[in-house]
Amino acid sequence: MDAHARELKKELDATLDARRELGPEYEAELVDSFVEKVDTQVRRRLAEERLLAARGGAGGGPASPGAAFGERFGFAVITLVLAIPLSAIGAAHARLSGLLVVWAGIVAVNFVHAHKSFGRRDRDPLG
Repeated sequence: MDAHARELKKELDATLDARRELGPEYEAELVDSFVEKVDTQVRRRLAEERLLAARGGAGGGPASPGAAFGERFGFAVITLVLAIPLSAIGAAHARLSGLLVVWAGIVAVNFVHAHKSFGRRDRDPLG
């Protein structure tokens, strides 16, 4: 497990501990805070990878199939981690319909992200 994954796991553990201490009335705020932290981590990591690729570092350029797969896989893992608290919130507030809406959103976000990643292969890697 790399440093980024350890940091995200630590953040998730802290969020879950805070949820246990504060109760369900603060759940939405805690999830929003965690999502912001994950978003920041993802943006930072993508920026680091792009900088490394721009400098000609290991891992190929931004248009390499391995980089596209890694980005899609990482995005899918993050959405599945976020699916846990979001599913709980959706099911708690709207039962089955809330759970279905959450998972439809997760599937839709992953679908759009995957197709956006495939579209990048046709473009100039520097543009």
